[in-house]
Amino acid sequence: MAHNEKLTAFIRHALADAGALEEKKMFRGLTFMLNGKMCISVGPKEIMCRIDPALHDQAVQKGARTVVMKGRPYRGWIRVGPEKLRTEEEFAYWVGLARDFNRRAKASKKRKREMNQESFPKPKSTFDRRDSASLPND
Repeated sequence: MAHNEKLTAFIRHALADAGALEEKKMFRGLTFMLNGKMCISVGPKEIMCRIDPALHDQAVQKGARTVVMKGRPYRGWIRVGPEKLRTEEEFAYWVGLARDFNRRAKASKKRKREMNQESFPKPKSTFDRRDSASLPND
């Protein structure tokens, strides 16, 4: 997983006093979970922030890009490239948006994977009891 170590260090420092912080490898980078909720992901050159959807258009006007996954745009999720992370003020602005929204954001529900017969792989071959006659006896 390639993520920018310099950005990672800045994010780690910026979120250190914000609450329970956990780092997870996901989205081809490193994601910071704050208080059990996704907050910021660090990639090779950019960050992805979860922000208040009401501030989404304003963030895009300031130079962020809407996150698009499988052709679907996600309001409240933005990508911020290196051209918008040049100064401490710019960096603090984007991290602040994500950090502020994290206090109000709801955690994603953990999906409970249901185990049923379809969950188990089909055997590659079946054993026929009639074949047991050809097995050596002990």
